[in-house]
Amino acid sequence: MSEVAYLPSGKRELTKVANRQAILDAAREVFGELGYDTVTVRDIIRRTGLAAGTFYNYFKSKEEVYVALSDEGARQFAPILKAHRAQSANWEEFVHAAIQAYFLFLADVHKNWEAQRPPGETHPHVHGETPEMKAVFNEVRDAIIEEIARGGAPAADPDYLAASCIAVAREVGDKMLSRRPVDVKTATEFAVAMIQGGLRGLPKARRDG
Repeated sequence: MSEVAYLPSGKRELTKVANRQAILDAAREVFGELGYDTVTVRDIIRRTGLAAGTFYNYFKSKEEVYVALSDEGARQFAPILKAHRAQSANWEEFVHAAIQAYFLFLADVHKNWEAQRPPGETHPHVHGETPEMKAVFNEVRDAIIEEIARGGAPAADPDYLAASCIAVAREVGDKMLSRRPVDVKTATEFAVAMIQGGLRGLPKARRDG
C-alpha cells in the first residue's frame, strides 16, 4: 500500500495533489528536453524522485500524462479566450485576438513544454474530449452563435465552424512550434486568413514579369 494511505486525511490529500503536480512538472520538462516520442515513463519517474509505484497510482502511461498536461493547458487558456471574447467588438477582431493569444500561449516556455520540443517532432494528438477541452470548444461555439445572430459571422453550422477554427489553430500552432525561431506573427496571419476566407482568403503567389 502507498505511504500516502497512512497519512491523516488532510495531509494525504495535499500529498496526492503535490505528487500529481510533481509528475506533471517532470513530464513537461523531459518532454521538452527529449521529445515526446523518445521519453519513457522511467524518464518521468527519474525526474520526479518518486517511486515507480507512486507514479502508477496517478497515471497508467505517458499518454495519460500528456492528456493531463493538455487539460492543464486548456484550463489555463479558457479564461484568456473568454476575456478576448468579451473585449472584441466583432467576429473578425475576436478571431484575430483569439488565434494570436493561443499562439502566444503555446510559445510561452514557462506555461507550455511544447515550445521546447525538438524541431520537426510531430504533435501527439489527444483522442477523445475532456471537460476542459469541451469548455474551450463551447466558448468558440457560443461566440460563433452570437455573431451569426448579429450578422457578423457567416451563417454556417456553428459546431462545424467551431471545430474548423480549432483544428486550424491546433495544426498551424503545431507547425509553428516545430520551426525555429517560433514566429507567432506569421502563424497568426496565416491562420486568421484561412479561417476568415478559406483558400480564397490567402494572398496569391506573385508572378515575376
